[in-house]
Amino acid sequence: MAKVIMVQGTMSNVGKSLLTAGLCRIFKQDGYKVAPFKSQNMALNSFITEEGLEMGRAQVMQAEAAGVKPSVCMNPILLKPTNDVDSQVIVNGEVLGNMNAREYFAYKKKLIPDILRAFETLCAEYDIVVIEGAGSPAEINLKSDGIVNMGMAKLAKAPVLLVGDIDRGGVFAQLVGTVMLLEEDERAMVKGLIINKFRGDRTILDPGIRMLEERAGIPVVGVAPYLRIQVEDEDSLSERFSGNHKVAAIDIAVVRLPRIANFTDFNPFEVIEGVSLRYVVSVAELGEPDMIILPGSKSTMDDLRFLRQSGLEAAIQKAAAAGKVIFGICGGYQMLGETLADPQGVEGGGQMRGMGLLPMDTVFAGAKTRTRVTGSFVRTEGILAELAGEEFCGYEIHMGVTTPREGLQPLTLITDHNTACEAKADGAQRGNVYGTYVHGIFDRKNVAEAVVRALGRAKGLDVNELAAVDFAAFKETQYDILADALREHLDMKKIYQILEDGV
Repeated sequence: MAKVIMVQGTMSNVGKSLLTAGLCRIFKQDGYKVAPFKSQNMALNSFITEEGLEMGRAQVMQAEAAGVKPSVCMNPILLKPTNDVDSQVIVNGEVLGNMNAREYFAYKKKLIPDILRAFETLCAEYDIVVIEGAGSPAEINLKSDGIVNMGMAKLAKAPVLLVGDIDRGGVFAQLVGTVMLLEEDERAMVKGLIINKFRGDRTILDPGIRMLEERAGIPVVGVAPYLRIQVEDEDSLSERFSGNHKVAAIDIAVVRLPRIANFTDFNPFEVIEGVSLRYVVSVAELGEPDMIILPGSKSTMDDLRFLRQSGLEAAIQKAAAAGKVIFGICGGYQMLGETLADPQGVEGGGQMRGMGLLPMDTVFAGAKTRTRVTGSFVRTEGILAELAGEEFCGYEIHMGVTTPREGLQPLTLITDHNTACEAKADGAQRGNVYGTYVHGIFDRKNVAEAVVRALGRAKGLDVNELAAVDFAAFKETQYDILADALREHLDMKKIYQILEDGV
């Protein structure tokens, strides 16, 4: 059976996902077969495995760092919020149903057998399993029925590394306070503390670290630096959303919808020199981009209302009329149509008009499409005409069926890998407005490069220097940079000892 170690945090967004990925990479480099695991993930960024099952994107990133194929066993429970109190509950990659917070809180202990089956499957196949927690283990109103922090640590008999974020301030209070709020048996499971996202002279921390170790009674096993690496973020706390607002030679604006999903679709553009990828929430931020992207959404109709109320819908329609490229993916693609109808109440019911940029109609249904696809762009019109013939791979996750009206041309021809059906048309195009259901459609270098090249030529730029990179190869370099930094700043000898000793 595998050795196990768990990474928990004092709160959300302290860097648990990244540290878990870094440990996975280190163990892989050291010759071990390693897998990530998170019993329950709450995120709108998800992925479809080769088996057609849905899992959290963060565990996919960690699996990449570990050099192994993503498996739904790495994330048996995924919660996808549909509003502030309700979530779609996905168990073992398939939709169980929608529940509000209280319903799920009462139900979740029934999922422990599913969690254990997934975890034990990994333990039988791998040398090491690195478990990630969620939020904080010291949520005293929730932890009695916890299945993701100390509850999971006890099920797995996993020693715990507790991580605090110094960048947001108060890291000593975070760590000591969290330890003090744990039960005695839980406290005994915490074998090491990590201060994360540090910038500056490490020696200045030494007096605080000595006091921290005295107060908590637990050794500090590392002070990890603030790392500026590009790997896929877990959720809407992503720093990408508040980062780049500088306009480059080629400017791409992604509308940051309230329920944005799978924003990792656009990461390949971030690594092309001379291209700016900006997330915008208002007309003032939108400016005059070369391409506007409407991303996926977990609540398409509500997010369309946001566009309407904020004035962004009118601004996008104006940009389309001026010949700018508008590109919609999944929920964003659905918004571009004439109508959206929800007769079964999948998104709360009702019917509303779309943005009217593509002549098509979408009806939401209870069955979710989950599949991996490969395909190519068909004969394409407008500014992105040179996409014609370019091949891509990706996946679909949606609950709507979109029907084109007469005369509307598809954007791609795809092969569905999970139903083994014949090649079928996907998406739509009219003028410089394009849409598709395929997530990951820009991941291949040839597609991202063709988009940037086309946008550059449309504004008379010499785009020979604006070359895309192989995004998969680029991510490999980022995982190695992450591992190198953690080796330098964490006491890996001590961490290996914790791994060996267990609880």
